[in-house]
Amino acid sequence: MARHNLRTVIGFEVGRTLSKRRFWITTLMVPIGIGIVMTLVILGNLSAASTTDAQADAAITFTYSDASGYVDPAVATRMGGTAVTDDAAAIADVKSGAEKAHFVYPADPSTAAIKVYGVDKGLFGNGEYDGVASHLLVVSAEDQIGDTALAAVARGDISVNATTYADGEKTAGFMGVIPPLIYVVVFFLVFTLLSNQMLTSTLEEKENRVTEMILTTLNPTTLIIGKIISLFIVGFTQVLVFLAPVLIAYVFFRGSLNIPEVDLSALSFDPAQMIVGALLAIGGFALFTGTLVAIGAIMPTAKDAGSLSAILIIFLIMPVYAVSTIISSPHSFVVQIFTYFPYSAPLTAMLRNAFGTLNGWEAAVVIVELFLLSAVVLQLAVRLFRYGSIQYTSRVSLKTVFARTRLEAAPSRS
Repeated sequence: MARHNLRTVIGFEVGRTLSKRRFWITTLMVPIGIGIVMTLVILGNLSAASTTDAQADAAITFTYSDASGYVDPAVATRMGGTAVTDDAAAIADVKSGAEKAHFVYPADPSTAAIKVYGVDKGLFGNGEYDGVASHLLVVSAEDQIGDTALAAVARGDISVNATTYADGEKTAGFMGVIPPLIYVVVFFLVFTLLSNQMLTSTLEEKENRVTEMILTTLNPTTLIIGKIISLFIVGFTQVLVFLAPVLIAYVFFRGSLNIPEVDLSALSFDPAQMIVGALLAIGGFALFTGTLVAIGAIMPTAKDAGSLSAILIIFLIMPVYAVSTIISSPHSFVVQIFTYFPYSAPLTAMLRNAFGTLNGWEAAVVIVELFLLSAVVLQLAVRLFRYGSIQYTSRVSLKTVFARTRLEAAPSRS
């Protein structure tokens, strides 16, 4: 019967949530927003590409003076340039429209800027002058170097492939950080989106005055567990909805959106890190969900519960403001506090796990702490819901709840 009731609660809660128009409007706002941004970016890139092609095909004539001696006259002539010695006269020609542009190259271009004077072609069109002036100097320098490889080195067009070792084994580097770091993103995203629903999952029945009827057919523990499991399912559904546009963009529109290609084969999946990350995410989600459900059981309305939930959210996001310290000094006193304080532990431990600074025994301690405290909070939420389910107008007194529990337990001991 208990299993049947649990399935009923889960089915009802998930069905009720997924059937709400407000839920889908809120959930789909993110992928729809991403789709709109993608469309605008694609259109912008197409427009920019056509503009660039048009500018590349269009010839530009200009005059220039070169105090550096680096500009190659042959290259300048080929690009439509004419050398002059009177800058004032050349600038006057640009002002009158007789000449399109004039470039003044300083004696030391590495310390002084190239001065560009041109006929106004609009906010984006004026950038063509800067490009031509810079390109002329770069091509001239490459011709003087005479070696294309050496010229590429001078430009900084070089790549570096680094290989590092730890205890004689090759380390994964940044590609090993990405997979476990996904847990941080998913945890933070799901909690942000579902925190209000976690808080109101027990308040709806209280505000609708139906808790007495529910508790005549359901055990409070079954009801609370069912609500928490349903929140897990709803959160997983939202994550899938959010990931869909990202995957579509990468697979079908990577070129149009200028998304760099990710070599998935280069990603390193450490089984231990992935398992630890999953356990931390599940334990953290269970702890925060149980705590918010307990808060909802105490307060008579969602408005009253908002102040307590805000404190909980502050605890959650505290590690975000110390990310640099968590990464660079994982064993500092502050980071240790964040690691073992239950409500900052999930994000802190997941970050340290991703960057490989969470020891095995530290991971075990935090995971056990999260799951044990989640169980305690779950029992507390059940008690609070049992005694606060019919208290509609005032906050439930913890002192009263535990006093009643002791009174009920006393006859059984005697």
